[in-house]
Amino acid sequence: MHEMSLCESILQVIEQSAANQGFTRVKTVWLEIGVLAAVELEAMRFGFDVVTRGSLADGAKLEIVELPGEAWCMRCAKTVRVKQRFDDCPDCGGYQLQLTSGEEMRIKELEVE
Repeated sequence: MHEMSLCESILQVIEQSAANQGFTRVKTVWLEIGVLAAVELEAMRFGFDVVTRGSLADGAKLEIVELPGEAWCMRCAKTVRVKQRFDDCPDCGGYQLQLTSGEEMRIKELEVE
């Protein structure tokens, strides 16, 4: 379950931000996760609760914003939505797609004290 290591990395970023900005408690963490990022959201929620126990983010609420998958279709010359890798273009049926978003995962915002 790689979600646990992702949660550990998130906690490291939070702790580093706390050291730089001087906050002592995290109340809410907003994550943006692309639908093509290969992240199981329920495993992420579970891992976050486990990893943050005893830390400055203990008891923090995790809000996940799912970002859609998008790709540039070389045949149509436009951006289209995709639900998974190697989908065909929903407009022309072509497979010459270059992913442009949906693989990312980032901390969007923190609510802190």
